[in-house]
Amino acid sequence: MTLNQLRVFLAAARLGSFTAAAESLEMAQPSVSELVKRLEETYGTRLFVRGGRRLILTSAGRELLPLAEQTVASAAAADRALRAVNALTGGVASFGLLRNANYYSLSNLLTQFHAAHPSVRLRVLGVNSVEVAHMVQVGELEAGLVVLPVDTTELKVLPLRRDEVLYASANPDHVKSPVTLTDLAARNLILYDAHYGWRDPTRRQLADRAQIEGITLEARIEVEQTSSALNLVAAGAGDTFVSKTIVDSGTCPPEIFYTSFADPFFETVALVQREDTVLSPATAELARLAQLMLSDSANL
Repeated sequence: MTLNQLRVFLAAARLGSFTAAAESLEMAQPSVSELVKRLEETYGTRLFVRGGRRLILTSAGRELLPLAEQTVASAAAADRALRAVNALTGGVASFGLLRNANYYSLSNLLTQFHAAHPSVRLRVLGVNSVEVAHMVQVGELEAGLVVLPVDTTELKVLPLRRDEVLYASANPDHVKSPVTLTDLAARNLILYDAHYGWRDPTRRQLADRAQIEGITLEARIEVEQTSSALNLVAAGAGDTFVSKTIVDSGTCPPEIFYTSFADPFFETVALVQREDTVLSPATAELARLAQLMLSDSANL
């Protein structure tokens, strides 16, 4: 049984003749008759009573009619859905964003995308890069932006932007010169992304460096949000480190001073997606806009 056979059957049932069905479907009348005949032969039963001025459905034809209508309607809906996705007039974009996305001028990403494609549904999660990478790996998200390093097993990684990490303190003496890991170990550290701890990519870089030098780094205070950590630093509770993008965003408390690390290190923002998949048109467009915004903000 094919969709074409069901379409022909429905047209004949609705119009009452193979000739009328052929005209409505823009087919030759013998082709319409043959398609119905083959369908009847496949199941060994008649669908129409022939011979009168109008085709009459048999009991088998009446049984098939609502099911054929449902099947053809579903196929038409599927066709419309796929065409809508490709035309960005439907579908879903699923994407992961950096926890600190707003600092990277990504706050308008969703607004711009929705304005251009209002019929596309959006599923966008702003979580730690560790979680974004995992959700892309297992298929919960199609793609996302992460800070490296993360587990990139089965992921395609496209580096987009390199951002220096700076040391932050309200004590001017702490930032007179570039900070060493030894300095860092001796300070009261206030760190954000408490839930992920030293699995957080930026912390992970520092921990790896410290391990090589035989130094142990510990947090005096751990909070979840970057803004909370910076407010505590501004109050003199301790020191932290943040990306230069956050420092340049104009949102940091004015009481804080900054310096580089003696051995400078950087955050790399990258786009990740599964190696074995092609992004849907909606998610691909969202990823494209995100890349443009990151590029534009880097050149400010």
